[in-house]
Amino acid sequence: MRDPSAAPDGGAGALQPVARATTASDLVADSIRAAILSGQLKPGETLVERRLAVQLGVSKTPVREALIALSTSGLVAVNPNRGVTVRRLTLDDIRKCYEVRLLLEPWAVSRVARLDPLPNLADARLALDEAKLLLSADDHTQLSLANRRFHRAIYSLCDNEVVAEKLDDLQDLTALGAVNLLWEHWPTWRAEYAEHEEILAMVASGQAAAAERLMRRHIEQSVSRIEEARAAG
Repeated sequence: MRDPSAAPDGGAGALQPVARATTASDLVADSIRAAILSGQLKPGETLVERRLAVQLGVSKTPVREALIALSTSGLVAVNPNRGVTVRRLTLDDIRKCYEVRLLLEPWAVSRVARLDPLPNLADARLALDEAKLLLSADDHTQLSLANRRFHRAIYSLCDNEVVAEKLDDLQDLTALGAVNLLWEHWPTWRAEYAEHEEILAMVASGQAAAAERLMRRHIEQSVSRIEEARAAG
């Protein structure tokens, strides 16, 4: 919506957009998120503001703000009795995340492949190359983080920040679930790496329909594995 106080012709009286500043709470949230997704902070672990503030070298205020932001995204849970804890996901929680990703992410990669000119996909290629090196190390945690970086490097280019922000939150939750629940039962990272190569090739060549189809199948396979585990459990 146009700002009514702006000059009609966009001249000297118009307000110009201001780039979003990175605040201390943003940096703290990034640090805590990385610790959760890397497994340094475990599901169910209590997050004490004072302790985190000391470890991060900041006051308690940005820590409190960061924990509020992370609770909004779903990575941490606020409990009246236990305080703030790293969220402990169930298979049902993860299934729901994948199902919403299934609605959004195939569309997003298709949109990227249709853009003209095609955006720079160097970050996606870099994440894929990192994953290839990690395959031999069999490092589930770092593979999960590389997997998240790969997906984000593509869908974040879809020219729709609402979709990208929602997928960011869903990727955080599925990354948490992958490390703590999924990949221990189904060592699928080699197959997923091959699927990522195919998806990137289709996006890079502008084959939108094929990219969408491959991403949909990629996510559907995860949903199927979850359903199998729920039925068996």
